[in-house]
Amino acid sequence: MRLVIISHTEHYKTTDGKIVGWGPTIREINHLAPHFESITHVAMLHKSKAPPSAAEYTENNIHFEVLPALGGTSVLSKLKTIGHIPKVIGIVNRLLKEADAFQLRTPTGIGVFLIPYLTLFSKKKGWYKYAGNWNQKNPPLGYRLQRWLLKKQSRLVTINGQWQGQPRQCLTFENPCLTDEDVLNGKDIVTLRRLEDKLNFCYVGRLETPKGVGRIIDAFMSLSKNEKSRVGQVHLIGDGNEKAHFEEITKLSDIDFRFHGYLSRSEVFDIYKKNHFFLMPTSASEGFPKVIAEASNFGCMPVVSSVSAIAQYVKHGENGLIVSPISAEGLKLQLDAIFNLDDTQYQNLLKHSQDFVKQFTFNHYINRILTEILS
Repeated sequence: MRLVIISHTEHYKTTDGKIVGWGPTIREINHLAPHFESITHVAMLHKSKAPPSAAEYTENNIHFEVLPALGGTSVLSKLKTIGHIPKVIGIVNRLLKEADAFQLRTPTGIGVFLIPYLTLFSKKKGWYKYAGNWNQKNPPLGYRLQRWLLKKQSRLVTINGQWQGQPRQCLTFENPCLTDEDVLNGKDIVTLRRLEDKLNFCYVGRLETPKGVGRIIDAFMSLSKNEKSRVGQVHLIGDGNEKAHFEEITKLSDIDFRFHGYLSRSEVFDIYKKNHFFLMPTSASEGFPKVIAEASNFGCMPVVSSVSAIAQYVKHGENGLIVSPISAEGLKLQLDAIFNLDDTQYQNLLKHSQDFVKQFTFNHYINRILTEILS
């Protein structure tokens, strides 16, 4: 079977001419490739330098096709997208003629017109992947329109979480991020975990206020002197427009904040293995951040908010902690609880830390694609 994947995934050209793209999506496609005659990924090529988190295609039957780099929130960027509609549809139409099936990854700017186009003018087998918060109360107009169109689909739609009134064609589907080897490695790490006098914490993601980075900093800086003595290091992995601001406000702190920027997948996994708790008090519109499953796999206990589907996997007091309210004060309440854990309570949390991670393995994901969507 020949598969076409249409997405807004950022791609870059390295100095030696290789095409690389956003790591999580590229790894997913690499794992899918052996099960198809060919996979053509049509996505956006950017002129900027590739971040360390980017990855390259590893399978010879994967082909990359360039879409114009579109998207953004400004009026000019939206006008640019509208002006490129004929070109984007032309590229997609040409590739579909040679394909047996397609996947369109949404929500994205081009999804606003590609969902209607594929619905009305393509008879190919296909499905849609909605990676955002399916249950978001007040999404942006473009997201709201795409979600409405997908609810009216006859084709299958994969979504994050399970929701009351979920349309029949919408399947709850976990996004993969772990190999079977990662899971086995995680089990070994978890057996060695102990509650130590100095505890290490980490965050992985965009460094911005909606994701909770400011809340993390404020919560740690408001700890008592005795609680601060229990903190080893707080690692912040990622980048964003607010990074310099966050670095500045932590300069005079007596907490050891460490800003790493973007790291490779293996480097991020090393961070999880050396840290006790993973922090994400996010108020942003999330589906289910893969980093929560990755951290949990290595016994890096999630301390997270209950946005979207997160609390469907992380159960407060069972395999992690839920931050409520979503504020610096709410996070501090959970930090207070952490510093009062005894080893038995910590080991009970660890015991269940991997309860849900097998649902986020590549093998589990591929099996569901082949048996539930393309069978």
